[in-house]
Amino acid sequence: MLDKNYNPYEESEIYKTWLEKGYFEASPTPNKKPYTIMIPPPNITDRLHIGHALNNTIQDIFIRYHRMGGYDAL
Repeated sequence: MLDKNYNPYEESEIYKTWLEKGYFEASPTPNKKPYTIMIPPPNITDRLHIGHALNNTIQDIFIRYHRMGGYDAL
């Protein structure tokens, strides 16, 4: 069951594991074609809205799709 409120400290062990396994490190592979997404600058109004979540979700989908297709993408 999930807690009513989000507690980022509950993720510390998971994040530690990701760091130890190098999930955030890029190591280019010469025989793979690279794939990159240019992230747009933040909204100047300084307010988050559903468009931000949609944009990040779409970027994540494209990166994952291309990684599964053999591209070198982080």
